[in-house]
Amino acid sequence: MSSLKRSLKRQNKDKAKKSAKKEMATKVALFDKLPDECLACEKSFDKTNKEMVTTWNVVVREEEKIVRLYCPACWEKAVEILEDFKKHLEEKKENEIPK
Repeated sequence: MSSLKRSLKRQNKDKAKKSAKKEMATKVALFDKLPDECLACEKSFDKTNKEMVTTWNVVVREEEKIVRLYCPACWEKAVEILEDFKKHLEEKKENEIPK
């Protein structure tokens, strides 16, 4: 019985390893699609600059195979706009007259 358990464990481990390899391959393929500039302000992006790599934001849509890149300033503006919009929606919902 224990050999059967070991065999199943080994098979599951192999499946997980294959799945991880496939996932890594798709992510590497998408890395090639990484743009060279910010989508919003077109500021250039240096893939070899460690600070840029750690501070810029990447949005990946795997189904559409789209990779978008945003500089920290544009990302912050977008977050502020979304927060303001969310507040506006909440205020609008509070001010609605219930029927």
